[in-house]
Amino acid sequence: MKKTYALISFNTLNSMIMKKLTLLLAFAAILFLSQVGFAQIAGTAHDFSTQSWNTSGEICIVCHTPHNANTSVQNAPLWNHQLSAVSTYTMYSSATMNSVAGQPDGSSKLCLSCHDGTVALENFGGVTNGSHPMTGPRLMGTDLSNDHPISITYDAALATADGGLYNPTATQSGLGGTITATMLIDNKMQCSSCHDVHNGAGTTTGLLVKSNAASALCLTCHDK
Repeated sequence: MKKTYALISFNTLNSMIMKKLTLLLAFAAILFLSQVGFAQIAGTAHDFSTQSWNTSGEICIVCHTPHNANTSVQNAPLWNHQLSAVSTYTMYSSATMNSVAGQPDGSSKLCLSCHDGTVALENFGGVTNGSHPMTGPRLMGTDLSNDHPISITYDAALATADGGLYNPTATQSGLGGTITATMLIDNKMQCSSCHDVHNGAGTTTGLLVKSNAASALCLTCHDK
């Protein structure tokens, strides 16, 4: 009986050690990934840690918060920035377009909460009276008629109707999967289809998801 008791105790102790080791490894992985993410954003156009209006000195807090996040918009993880109240934008249109150009939705609305210039950059964490709106070449305004169409459904049917687009469900993007899997959100073309706000690709200009040398990014989707 004593030997059996000792064996059970050893197994229990061993199980506890393994569980603790697993938790420590998981924590280390999370810490590593967060540091990698921090390193990618630091020094880019989305690094607001040194701006005078960001008294926190933090990078992530302008867009994300661990508590009391805004959950009113899809694909907005722990969103912390005030959203634009603009309901109607002037969208890109062309006689050659085979898609229906609606109003911006999903994650593109997050980008426009700064880039349409109607909401101050420091309007985050419940602040609504900031005085530093977006300015300069990154200001898109509410007239998006001279910008690539966003929030449009890009699927096999569109590719067939257009004749100048690759089938997104069957074409590799060069980012680790098909265009649909790696560049679209809910089968829609959004700002994040071309731009990675966290600079995961490490491109030096425009926070692009991949280099556009020789129009490589454009030619990912456009069959020209």
